Amino acid sequence: MKNKKKLTAVDIFSGAGGMSVGATMVGIEVSVAVEYDKHAVASFKANHPKTEVIEKDIREVKLQEKYKNPFILFGGPPCQGFSTSNTKTRNSDNKNNSLFHEYIRQIKDLTPEWFVFENVEGITTFEKGTVVKRLEKEFKKLGYDTTWDVLKASDYGVPQNRHRFFMIGNRMGTKFTFPEKQDTIVTVKDAIKDLPKLQNGDSHEFLNYRKVKTNSYIDLMRGKSTKSLQNYVSRNRDYVVERYSYIKPGQNWKAIPAELMTNYKDTANCHSGIYRRLDPKSPSVVIANYRKNMLIHPFEDRGLSVREAARIQSFPDEFIFKGNLTFQQQQIGNAVPPLLAKAIFQQIINLANKDERQ
Repeated sequence: MKNKKKLTAVDIFSGAGGMSVGATMVGIEVSVAVEYDKHAVASFKANHPKTEVIEKDIREVKLQEKYKNPFILFGGPPCQGFSTSNTKTRNSDNKNNSLFHEYIRQIKDLTPEWFVFENVEGITTFEKGTVVKRLEKEFKKLGYDTTWDVLKASDYGVPQNRHRFFMIGNRMGTKFTFPEKQDTIVTVKDAIKDLPKLQNGDSHEFLNYRKVKTNSYIDLMRGKSTKSLQNYVSRNRDYVVERYSYIKPGQNWKAIPAELMTNYKDTANCHSGIYRRLDPKSPSVVIANYRKNMLIHPFEDRGLSVREAARIQSFPDEFIFKGNLTFQQQQIGNAVPPLLAKAIFQQIINLANKDERQ
């Protein structure tokens, strides 16, 4: 009987490990992760104890002696320069934009069978699309055929309308097609209705789940967890909470009476994403800077808890975030939704196995 091939992975620019969670869900063994932020590193180590985690600037890291020829390499270089919401840094002088060269270097040094390059949707229009074309050209020179697309997380079981760019490459000549969209859409209510009732500024490590009828998404997120962990809510000032009370599901700051917004010099410059109460009947808006944007719980006059935001990002309930509350919120907002990553990795494995059988 032919031995089953060991599927090893290298995760670079790993953050807290959202993509690695998705990889492990389909049986990929993450051998090593590279991340510069110490708080994200702490989270990664806590949740992936068998993975070697290197806390260094990627420009100082050489992996080829120990991790040559993995099944897959994945990761997303910092995306501030590519983001459509960050026009101030959308130029090639932003040093973060040069980090995609480090991604290419790791591909060259490690020669994985497959790679997944992830980034923000804005990369497709950055410098009139030339960045994506350059990436394709560089990977072609290294022997990789590539396919790219922008995927919406809610099409793959994530209760969030988050768009992410993915470029998939392989050096076996396999034609990659992105996984088909799922028929079922998971709403905010579907995702968090069993999580405990909280108030502004609450901080509870463990609380019981609500006694409600669960669904397949909740059951998946709970796994073997018996309690809701990290029920931490930012403490907002009373005047902010008062503003919350005027906003109905799906509405934003425009629903707040003008006399309560006088601290804003010009509300015409207010971003549409601030003071938005989540619509329980739809997938969430993007959980990026959810503390800064003051995203509001669909029914309660408060911000989202760490566990609620993690659920909306599709992190399992057993996943623990390290660092203070602000750093935990950043890690969640920066992550690739694990279920979105899972769908891509499963498709790669299916195609790789199909090629082996032929």
